[in-house]
Amino acid sequence: MNKSIVCLLIGALSGSLPASAQVNAADSVMNHAKGNRLSLGGYGEVAYSRHFYSDNQYRYKKPNLYKNDPSNGRFDIPHAVIYLGYDFGKGWKLGTEIEFEHTGTGSAVEMEGDEGGEYEKEIEKGGEVELEQFWIQKTFAPWANIKLGHFVVPVGLNNAHHEPLNFFTVYRPEGENTILPSTWHDTGISFWGRYKAFRYELQIVAGLNALLFSRDGWVHSGSGSPFEYKPANKYGFALRIDNYSLPGLRLGLSGYTGQAMHNTSPNEMEGKGKIYDKTRAMVYIGSFDFTYNRHNWIVRGQADLGYISGTTKLNNAKINMHKNSPYNRSYVGKNAYAVGVEAGYDLFSQFARLRASRQKFYLFGRYEAYDSYVKEKSQPTYNYTARQCMSVGVNYYPLPQIVIKANYSKRFFKSGYNNEPGIHLGIAYEGFFL
Repeated sequence: MNKSIVCLLIGALSGSLPASAQVNAADSVMNHAKGNRLSLGGYGEVAYSRHFYSDNQYRYKKPNLYKNDPSNGRFDIPHAVIYLGYDFGKGWKLGTEIEFEHTGTGSAVEMEGDEGGEYEKEIEKGGEVELEQFWIQKTFAPWANIKLGHFVVPVGLNNAHHEPLNFFTVYRPEGENTILPSTWHDTGISFWGRYKAFRYELQIVAGLNALLFSRDGWVHSGSGSPFEYKPANKYGFALRIDNYSLPGLRLGLSGYTGQAMHNTSPNEMEGKGKIYDKTRAMVYIGSFDFTYNRHNWIVRGQADLGYISGTTKLNNAKINMHKNSPYNRSYVGKNAYAVGVEAGYDLFSQFARLRASRQKFYLFGRYEAYDSYVKEKSQPTYNYTARQCMSVGVNYYPLPQIVIKANYSKRFFKSGYNNEPGIHLGIAYEGFFL
C-alpha cells in the first residue's frame, strides 16, 4: 500500500472511528474521504481460542459426565466485511455492506443443541455470506434523511456499534450477541437525522418470526428467513436516539416492538377457524447504552430487557411444528435480559514518544450477566441459560485502524454446571481505502 493511500485511510478514520464507538454502524458505510463519490472500505477479524471445558453438545444436560473433558481449540474468521458506497449527487446515496462470516459457505454438518444434539446437514461451511446493507438514501437536510432498502437495526450497543474497534474482547460481547439478532439487519424504510447534540432514527421493517425464537438464543434467529425472501405479513418498529452533549460521552436509548406470530410462509396458522389464529407474540425490547472516551479511558456499557407476550400458546405452536420444518421447536422464555460493562485504560498515554506515534495499549476488564430464557411458571426449567462472564485482557493499536487483542474469559453458571474458562487471541482492522 503506497504512502498516499495510507494517509488517506488514516485521515478518513481519525476523529470518528478508532475505538470511540461514536459513529453509528449505518453511518460508517459512507465514511469516505471528502470529495470522493465512491467509498470503499471494510473490516475483518481473525481469532484463535482455547476452551478449557467440554465442547460436547450434552454438557448442560449431563454436566457431571463432561467435567474432566480435555480442552479444545479453534481458529476462526468471525467477520470479513466489504463496504461499497456511492454518492450520486443531489442528496442521493447508495450504501452496501457484504459480510463473510466464519470463512463463507459450503456443505457441512451442524449439531442442533436446541433439538437434543441432532445432526443436520446444511448447505454452508459453518458460515454465511450476507448482504448486510443495501439501501438508497435521499437527504433533504442534516435532520431529515429517508433510507429505503436493507440496513442495520440499531437496537442495543452491539448492533449500533458492532465493528471490531468498538469492543475490547476478541469476540463480540456475549449478552446482546446471544439474545438479540447480531448483526440485526432487515429490509424496510428508515427516517433519521441529526439535530444539535442528537442523532435519531425511526425504522419500519419486516417483523421477526416467532417460530425461529429459541431457548438458547431468545429472538436471536428471529430476523432470519429459511426462504429466498423475507416474509413480511407483520411489521416491526425500531427507534434509536443518541445524545452527544458532553465531550467524549455518548448516551443511547433504543427499542423495538412488533408482532412476531404469523410472520412466515405459507401463512397457514392465521385465519378464521385455524387453531393458532388468535395466538399473538408481541415483542418488546428496550435498551440503554453509553460510551465514554476521554482522559485515556474508554468505558462502554449496556442494559437490555425484552418481553414476548403469549409465550404459553406460542410454545405450544412451536413444539407441534413438523420435525422436518425449518423452525425451532425449543421453548422460548417470556423475558430475556443482558447487562454488560467494560473499561480500559491506555497505558501508552503516559509515554510521550508512544503518544506521538499514535500507538495505544489498553488494559481492560469486562463483566456481563445475561439470561436467554426467563420462563413462565408452567415451562420446563433450564438453569444453564443464566450466565455471568468476566474477561480481562489487552488491546494494542500499532495504528488507529488495526488492533491486536488478547483476553482471558470465564463463564459462571448456577450450581450444578461446569464453569467455562478460555483464552482468545485476535487481530482486527477497520479502514477505508477510498
